[in-house]
Amino acid sequence: MILIFFGPPGAGKGTQANIISNNFKIPHLSTGNILRNKLLQKDELSTRLKYIIDKGRLVSDDVLNEIVSKRISNHDCLRGFILDGYPRTMGQALFLNTILNSKNLKINKIIDIDVDEKIIVKRIISRSKAEDRPDDKKEVIRTRISRYLSETKPLSDFYKSKYPSDYLKINGNQEIEKITEDIVKILEK
Repeated sequence: MILIFFGPPGAGKGTQANIISNNFKIPHLSTGNILRNKLLQKDELSTRLKYIIDKGRLVSDDVLNEIVSKRISNHDCLRGFILDGYPRTMGQALFLNTILNSKNLKINKIIDIDVDEKIIVKRIISRSKAEDRPDDKKEVIRTRISRYLSETKPLSDFYKSKYPSDYLKINGNQEIEKITEDIVKILEK
């Protein structure tokens, strides 16, 4: 089972992907976590990443494509995986399709978690305090939401038109447990 989670920053993609990963025993591939781990290293790339993320910008397609390509080739991805935070651009989506086609794999479900902007900001500020994340400042949040709406939202719309029966919009304004329940019901059909 190959799943893609879409939704704006703070929608709960990571939370839901972790839960679904545990329930279905497939790896949760979060580019955000990979990049945050890279930030802990002290080298030129981590310095560039810190600057990019602190400004609310997105990391280049080339870097993310390389990370994802290597990661989905690992043995633990043979039964499937969940992509969270990737693809974010049409270039990444086309790259992903090429990689999946070369492995005779296909996307099973695209889960788009839809959340009101006020709730997003509240959630991210709360997360920032709990996790001490430098990328969760108000001005950065607004930049990330704006970037999501201009660059990634059109991509989720593309998947909606390309895979209409596999594209699922989930009400992300609900409690975590209810969101999970809605996703699991769909996946168990």
